Amino acid sequence: MFGNYLIGLREGLEASLVVCILVAYLVKTGRRDALRPVWAGIGVAVALSLAFGATLEFGSQELTFEAQELIGGTLSIVAVGLVTWMVFWMRRTARHLKAELHGKLDSALQMGKGALVATAFLAVGREGLETALFVWASVRASGEGSSAPLIGVLLGIATAIVLGWLFYRGALKINLAKFFTWTGGMLVVVAAGVLAYGVHDLQEAEFLGGLQDKAFDVSAAIPPDSWYGTLLKGVFNFQPDPTVYQAVAWGLYLIPVLALFLSPAGFGRIKPVAGPEQQKGSA
Repeated sequence: MFGNYLIGLREGLEASLVVCILVAYLVKTGRRDALRPVWAGIGVAVALSLAFGATLEFGSQELTFEAQELIGGTLSIVAVGLVTWMVFWMRRTARHLKAELHGKLDSALQMGKGALVATAFLAVGREGLETALFVWASVRASGEGSSAPLIGVLLGIATAIVLGWLFYRGALKINLAKFFTWTGGMLVVVAAGVLAYGVHDLQEAEFLGGLQDKAFDVSAAIPPDSWYGTLLKGVFNFQPDPTVYQAVAWGLYLIPVLALFLSPAGFGRIKPVAGPEQQKGSA
């Protein structure tokens, strides 16, 4: 559940920060008339993300078991690729995000309401679609038949909305460097588990072989139905009896990606970001 809470918090806060920056800029520049098309674009992006998630969840239920596993495994691997790109992209561009969004808004304001709707839709929609895909893959990996993973995601998103509102009101300072480093590193660990689960899906679909070849089996020491086995699965998508392919994929992904992500090379220090009200007062 914690792993899914982290996904909801991290992805939700990114979207909340984007919305906060867009709305605060329009209010600060006296363009409240542009808020309606911006909120319209945000609403369409949220609706599209929910529809995409519903399609992933219910769209494959009429397929054969092998087809479901093939689609699930493939989309899990795609989700891992997207979230890996996202954590590196956000850490690299966090310091420039505000200026980038302001520039896009200035251009959209000159072009009209349609451009404002499109700008808000694209800014939030990308985050929403990535979130829907990765949440779907992670929920499948960490708790089939259980509502706990989904509850964790919803709690994370709710927390992100509250933090975004506090940020907008100027009541909260966020050190984006530390936040995106810690949560990004933990998301890489979660993504490694999702990748291993996706490989297992492909093996069950008979797209890959080796389903019976176990790398190790610690089920006796860590029973999957024990509280600590459930905790490890919920947080890290841990499986006590992975196949050789799963273990190799997990290690080949986690070790180099986490080492590269945590490496200080190419990443400068980012000062804490104050809420828009505090930024307005210092302008």
